[in-house]
Amino acid sequence: MHHVTIIGAGLGGLTLARVLHLHGIPAEVYEAETSPEARAQGGMLDIHDYNGQLALKAAGLMDEFRAIVLEGRQAMRALGQDSTVLFEKADDGRGGRPEAQRAELRRMLLDALPEGTVRWGHRVTAAHSLGDGRHEVTFADGSSVTTSLLVGADGAWSRIRPLLSKATPAYAGTSFVETYLYDADTRHPAAAKAVGGGSMFAPAPEKAITAHRERGDTLHAYVSLTRPLEWFDQVDFSDPAAAATRVAAEFDGWAPELTALIIDTDTPPVLRPHCALPEGHRWQRALGVTLIGDAAHLLAPNGEGANWAMCDGADLANAIAAHPDDVEAGLDTHEQAMFTRMSQAADETAEHLEETFGDAIPESLLALMPAHRQDR
Repeated sequence: MHHVTIIGAGLGGLTLARVLHLHGIPAEVYEAETSPEARAQGGMLDIHDYNGQLALKAAGLMDEFRAIVLEGRQAMRALGQDSTVLFEKADDGRGGRPEAQRAELRRMLLDALPEGTVRWGHRVTAAHSLGDGRHEVTFADGSSVTTSLLVGADGAWSRIRPLLSKATPAYAGTSFVETYLYDADTRHPAAAKAVGGGSMFAPAPEKAITAHRERGDTLHAYVSLTRPLEWFDQVDFSDPAAAATRVAAEFDGWAPELTALIIDTDTPPVLRPHCALPEGHRWQRALGVTLIGDAAHLLAPNGEGANWAMCDGADLANAIAAHPDDVEAGLDTHEQAMFTRMSQAADETAEHLEETFGDAIPESLLALMPAHRQDR
């Protein structure tokens, strides 16, 4: 039985470890962060019934997942620049995309693993092949591990990817500026009313304001801008108030309850540039190593990244378990299936970006919504 070495304790790597555990296959996860609480884990995730939920079912964690779902958060609305409601849909519980906090989802997966599975504080500095299907991974503290089955689940800037591919992520042309408003209903009532009970999207060509209502009366906003990185270099993010004012200036004339999501932020604005691997990224099969999640197929944000990473993890674990006497066949099965589904996902991401930031906004967005389709 192969012992699986996983680099990265994100959702994909943890799902892989959990499903392997259910199959009785030992695994260790090496993570650069020093503990589960080392940093904030991001905001809300909608877990889809065609990928993320299938992974959780494979992991035997659907009951635990339902316990952390935030009710009502599938509600969504699209607003015009003047805050006019263009489209609205209530959460009727049948949307197929229940929302949960990423940190709570990660904790759920961690709690489902045997104690000691995750080795915290192990930042990879190098990985190389030993020439016989085994690989050595070296960590910043000088320690190393040798393994015959290595999985890179270490995200966009993977240290394991170079074992398989020379590809590196490139800027995709858009960025988020991330803000938070706390105690929103009492401290930021106009913005809270605009966002509503779930998610809100206010689009325009090459820009948008998106916000989600999270746990604890928190609004989490993503300000989207299609700008070169050099434009963001001119924004002084070391001065939070100045940065918020500069970003908000790109939305001059918009309703104040929308721009309040930028100007009234309770946290310093954080720049999140979007990067992507080359379209159709894939590699030739190499003995004893593979990739999942963003390490394999980083795309610009499209609401699917975490879901596909979890799906990758579950599918890889099942493929390994299905080929106990030929692990390379299992890895090949995983990779070919992943390449196929991610090729389609890349096409959908390109369409998503055009619908979200193209010149026909908001008409192109509304055309996707059932209440506005002419063929309904």
